[in-house]
Amino acid sequence: MSKDQKAVIRRASKEAKQPMGVYRIRMADSDKVFVDFAVDLPARFNRHKFELKIGSHRNKDLQKVWNVRGEAGLDFEVLDELERDENSQEAPDEELRVLAQMWLRKLEQTGVDVIALFNESS
Repeated sequence: MSKDQKAVIRRASKEAKQPMGVYRIRMADSDKVFVDFAVDLPARFNRHKFELKIGSHRNKDLQKVWNVRGEAGLDFEVLDELERDENSQEAPDEELRVLAQMWLRKLEQTGVDVIALFNESS
């Protein structure tokens, strides 16, 4: 593959719209789940896994599980995706926050221990 072909592929990859939405990380042997949202779900999952692999995740509970069980100890799952409005100039963060709060309440009603990884008061 030529250098120009690689550049075209890289540019197309950067311009591709990644899915955004709400996700949870569930501890495999527990009723504890962590909920958050992201404008780029694949990138956020990669960030979590990278931080966990190098031992620097901001959530100590997740880091402890990873240290003991590795990736098998955590289940990453997309709960809801938000469609992109190509015409909107607004950042989707507030819509995603509201959607994440709705999922928090819904999961709390099932009796699981739900922790928000995002700041609920913002």
